[in-house]
Amino acid sequence: MTQDPSTLYKLIVLYMLDKVKFKLTNAQISGFILEKEYTNYMTLQQVISDLLDTELIKADTSMNRTYYSITQEGQNTLSYFGNRISDAIQHDIDTFLAEKHLELKNEASITANYYKSVSGEFEAQLIAKEKDIELVNIRLSVPTEEMAEAVCDGWYNKNEEIYKYLMQALF
Repeated sequence: MTQDPSTLYKLIVLYMLDKVKFKLTNAQISGFILEKEYTNYMTLQQVISDLLDTELIKADTSMNRTYYSITQEGQNTLSYFGNRISDAIQHDIDTFLAEKHLELKNEASITANYYKSVSGEFEAQLIAKEKDIELVNIRLSVPTEEMAEAVCDGWYNKNEEIYKYLMQALF
């Protein structure tokens, strides 16, 4: 039986989202699919749009990033049609997720952004999440954009140390 390629791409996205316990960004999903050359970027964006329209996945936007997760309906669909994903593709996905697990999880759960406030200073907002729960949400005002960028970079590089310090200092 021949299957429509977009159906396979939808199943791949559902499979990826079902295999992780955190949300994935468009860039993370695209990175895998484009690296493996399963399809092109435009087709993938249409596939994601179709999955959203049919409510098989949901999108949450935070700090100018969109995060995707599978819905119960998406899980049901995957349980019925997941066998249409070849063992080789499943292996590729499983390997990718295993090798990049920590990196993907950190990208999805650690965010940092800054903006210019009405006072003329810059505010950096630093967030660490576990699943959908915010563990910490810090706003820092700094006088320059360069300092705000440095604060955000520091958060990405040292968030675990900072969180650990806060927990030890406060408890």
